[in-house]
Amino acid sequence: MDLPVMPPVSPMLAKLVTEIPAGMQYEAKWDGFRVIVFRDGAEVELTSRTTKPLTRYFPEVVAAVREELPPRCVVDGEIVIAHDGRLHFEELLERIHPADSRVRTLAARTPASLVAFDLLALGGDSLLPESQAARREALVAALRTARPPVHTAPATTDQELARTWFTRFEGAGLDGVVAKPLHLPYRPGERAMFKVKHARTADCVVAGYRLHKSGPVVGSLLLGLYDEAGQLQHVGVCASFPMARRRALVAELEPLRTDDVAAHPWGAWTDEEAHAARRMPGGPSRWSGGKDLSWLPLRPERVCEVAYDHMEGSRFRHTAQFRRWRPDRTPLSCTYAQLAEPVGYDLADLLGGPDAA
Repeated sequence: MDLPVMPPVSPMLAKLVTEIPAGMQYEAKWDGFRVIVFRDGAEVELTSRTTKPLTRYFPEVVAAVREELPPRCVVDGEIVIAHDGRLHFEELLERIHPADSRVRTLAARTPASLVAFDLLALGGDSLLPESQAARREALVAALRTARPPVHTAPATTDQELARTWFTRFEGAGLDGVVAKPLHLPYRPGERAMFKVKHARTADCVVAGYRLHKSGPVVGSLLLGLYDEAGQLQHVGVCASFPMARRRALVAELEPLRTDDVAAHPWGAWTDEEAHAARRMPGGPSRWSGGKDLSWLPLRPERVCEVAYDHMEGSRFRHTAQFRRWRPDRTPLSCTYAQLAEPVGYDLADLLGGPDAA
């Protein structure tokens, strides 16, 4: 492979802000795997946000790149799995599998798409020094004839339209809006753009905690919500505490510690088969990498309010943020019914629509 921009390349990132800034290019924030695509003829490499190889996990994307992208180019984008009108991040996670046969079975069953939103090189030219506006123009021209599963991300310079997108796109599984300064050159690895993400709150049962790697202090609180059958399902963790607060939490939660694990709603967490029927912490995961997933059970009697961005199936997509204790709430009142449902939006209308640039 011989390109003007060669791997590894760390993608340009975005700073989190609370408002959509004025005077920029706006795009939806895609909920998938960030990818830098390198193509030199038949040679194709896909690398992740951390520059790790993704090529073997997405053979159908590699084939689409050979068919639909220019013969020599470097593209920044997102690998997504979209069907039934929305994105499905959990199905992307299933692809990170050591067995090639499993990967190819999933590629045929739930094929992935490439959403391109930046062009870093074309032919023999590096576009890294070019402005965002110039790179966008070049991207649209280079991918004008591209067919699904390769898509050019819709973009606009209309701030009011971006605000509309922020609300409408959530129902399709997208998690916000990215704003890019029009004069901005591509800055690998730097947080030079801006992102606005959805944020909501939920009252959750605290049913356990994990210790911090630095010692006998709280690392994360384990959160639960009751489903319609009255079972407490593990929905995620909140973990952003100063060290002094982590130490204080150990004493604060000590009265709730229980040795009667069998009576705990998640008492069967060490049984792999039990995880198939309900969500519990410490389940088998290809992402655990040998980490200690053990935790200390608490009687599920305390409720806390947390902030979250959005759901991934029946759990929080990212680590939630602790807001406050809720002594006025009973644990049984903490159900999935409290979670806001975004207005539905068919993703096909977005991916199949005309470019807004």
